[in-house]
This record gives sequence, C-alpha cells and structure tokens, in this order.
Amino acid sequence: MIRVGLKDGITDPEGANVKKSLELLGFDNIVGVKTSKIFEITVEELGEEKAREEAENMCKKLLANPVIHSYEINIE
Repeated sequence: MIRVGLKDGITDPEGANVKKSLELLGFDNIVGVKTSKIFEITVEELGEEKAREEAENMCKKLLANPVIHSYEINIE
C-alpha cells in the first residue's frame, strides 16, 4: 500500500472543504482535515526489499510530486 498526501505547509483545498462541510453538519470538534490517496498495488512475489524498491520508483516516477507530496510505503 502506498499513501500519498500533501506535505505540511501545502494548502489542501479539498481537506478544507470537507472540514467546513463536517462543521455545517454539526461536527464541532474538528481541528483539521487532510486528504490523501491510497494505492493498493499487487505485484509478483519479489521479496520485501525489492518490493519496497519498486514502490519507491513508482512514487518517484508517477505517483507523487516530490515538490508537494510526501508518501508512505507499507509492504504486506
């Protein structure tokens, strides 16, 4: 699983809209909302080290823009 989200300090308009909508629905304790994308990618059995390397390459080449995104990789 790869989770891609905006880096701290980058404005998240979608998260702000969700927060505002939740508050309008009566959810008053919300401090903040951040959005992210989760990619569940199934690959052939590679071993954990090789799978992590492949996932890193996927993020660097396509899934994440290093200027605005951070990402987290979880190999299962």
